[in-house]
Amino acid sequence: MAKKVRDAMTTQPRSAEPSQSLVEAARAMKLADIGSLPVVEEGRLLAVLTDRDIVVRAVAEGVDLNVTLVGDIASREPVTVGPEDDLDEALRLMARHQVRRLPVVDEQRLVGVLAQADVATEAKASKTGEVVEEISQPSGSERR
Repeated sequence: MAKKVRDAMTTQPRSAEPSQSLVEAARAMKLADIGSLPVVEEGRLLAVLTDRDIVVRAVAEGVDLNVTLVGDIASREPVTVGPEDDLDEALRLMARHQVRRLPVVDEQRLVGVLAQADVATEAKASKTGEVVEEISQPSGSERR
């Protein structure tokens, strides 16, 4: 029987609200040793804030990190999966969109996060290796 996203995802992930400052979100990312935070409002996923978003859209632009809000720079329309989706399909989505983490949503509500590391523990080694290679390919487009 094929594994489901639910079998590998991290439940109760840390998240940010669109009204939080970038500094506050960056500190939360540092403390948790993570590279992204789902951005939620009343439990609904709105966006994803990545360490790359902070660097490219805030630091590189010289904005004031103490007053700039998460909602101002987070990546909108994130690629997501559902908890009952097939794990192999989630791997293909990660590779296609060159992302290392996928928010897991159920009826637009954040229920988890599926990270490349989570998949590595559940999926076949050969499949995981292929996906890591595809995710790591240079891209001309901005990653999210």
